[in-house]
Amino acid sequence: MGLTSYRKLFAIGDIHGCYDKLRQLLERLPYDREKDLLLFLGDYINRGQKSKEVISYLCDLKKNGAQLITLMGNHEALLLEYQRQTDPALVPLLRKLQLELTLASYGLRDMSRLHKLAGLPEEHRKFLSELQPYYQTEGYIFVHAGLYPGQTLEQQDSTSMSEIRDVFLDSDYDFGKVVVFGHSTFETPLVTPTKIGIDTGAVYGNMLTALELPSRIFHHA
Repeated sequence: MGLTSYRKLFAIGDIHGCYDKLRQLLERLPYDREKDLLLFLGDYINRGQKSKEVISYLCDLKKNGAQLITLMGNHEALLLEYQRQTDPALVPLLRKLQLELTLASYGLRDMSRLHKLAGLPEEHRKFLSELQPYYQTEGYIFVHAGLYPGQTLEQQDSTSMSEIRDVFLDSDYDFGKVVVFGHSTFETPLVTPTKIGIDTGAVYGNMLTALELPSRIFHHA
C-alpha cells in the first residue's frame, strides 16, 4: 500500500513500556485519524514499567477507528517463541530483556503464566499474534531491526528482520527504498541516503520519536 492511500504516515520507534511518552507523542502529532496512518516499529514491551498500558492504548486506538500497522520487535518475537515452546533455555535471555517488568505490569509473578500467554487479556494475545514482520510503501520499507544487504525483501528472514544489527548498520546497500527501522538506539535519529533509524532510547531517559512522511519531519516526546 502506498502513501497515496493516506495523507500522512507517522512511523514511531521503540516504546518499551513508556506509556506516558507514547501518549504525549501522539498528542503532539498533527495526526488525522481518518486520513493518516500510524505505523509502530515494534518493541512495545519490556525494560519500561507500563507494557500492559502501552498495548491497551494501541488496542484502544484501533477500536476507535485509527489506521494502525504494528510490526514485530525482537522482544515480542522472543516472548511468542517462549509461549510456543516453554523452553527453559530462553528464560535467561527473557530476564536479560527485563520481561519481568512486563509481567509485573500485568500483575503476574512468574513466567509460568506465559504458556499460551494465559496471563494476558485475549485482546492483548490477539494484538501480539497479528504483528507483522515489515511494511512497505512506494518509497519506504519499514522493519524493526533492518535487512540483510544483497537480499531482496522476499528473501529476508523474519527473525533477522527483528534482530539484525551491525551487518545492516555498517552497510550502505540500496534496497531500492529507504529503510525505516528501530531496534538500534541513537541519541538523535540516524539519517543516511539508504536508511532512517528512529529508536532514540525512550526507555533510557531519552525521547520517543516519530517520523512524519512524506515530509520527513521528526516529532519527539
